[in-house]
Amino acid sequence: MLDRELAEPPAMPCISAIVGRVAVSLSTAVVGPAVLFAAVVVLVNVPTAMIVALAWVVGAISWRGATGRAVSGLLVLTLVIMTVKTTITFATGNTFLYFVQPVLVDAVVAAVFLSSLRTDRPFVARLAPDFCPMDAALSARPGICRLFRGLTLMWGLVILVKGGVTLWLLLSLSTVDFILVKSGTILTLTMVTTAVTIAWSVIVCRKEGLLGVPRPDKSGLAPVLSSAIQ
Repeated sequence: MLDRELAEPPAMPCISAIVGRVAVSLSTAVVGPAVLFAAVVVLVNVPTAMIVALAWVVGAISWRGATGRAVSGLLVLTLVIMTVKTTITFATGNTFLYFVQPVLVDAVVAAVFLSSLRTDRPFVARLAPDFCPMDAALSARPGICRLFRGLTLMWGLVILVKGGVTLWLLLSLSTVDFILVKSGTILTLTMVTTAVTIAWSVIVCRKEGLLGVPRPDKSGLAPVLSSAIQ
């Protein structure tokens, strides 16, 4: 009896819960800072926009820590990148550096994603637990491993494209036009890639028997999983 239960696929949160968690993470770490930055640039100036966007990220991390919620790797990565960009810009007094740095960051991040394909644990596999609880056995499944490799390759290439588009827009447009056009373009690219990621993951998880009609919870894990996705 116990052996049969242990052989079953681990319980998974419903798709809506996973999508909700992805949406919250992206809204907090990507959409929020970008929208605030663009609005403050238009209404005030670039230095103030940098401070407001950074304050948003610091506030989000502080709030999640104070309320006992997990801080996603994406949010931490955003904090590191924005802190470096803001510090260098204020130290040099050159706002152009603030906008060109993401191109260099994208090149580095893309290199990290793509180079991780040579390891046993591609980069997406390290980020996946932020969005969906999973154990080592689930992560080691061949189908899940192929999914992680495919998503790592896709995101690595998308980040490279993002850096190229950012550089082209920076050299072609005025500062305000660059910020507005870049924000819309990059957010659209991110949302489309995220939608593909979710659809691809759902297809693979269904093939693996991880999604479908929920099984009765005999292990008492439901409350744990429920709290994990908050």
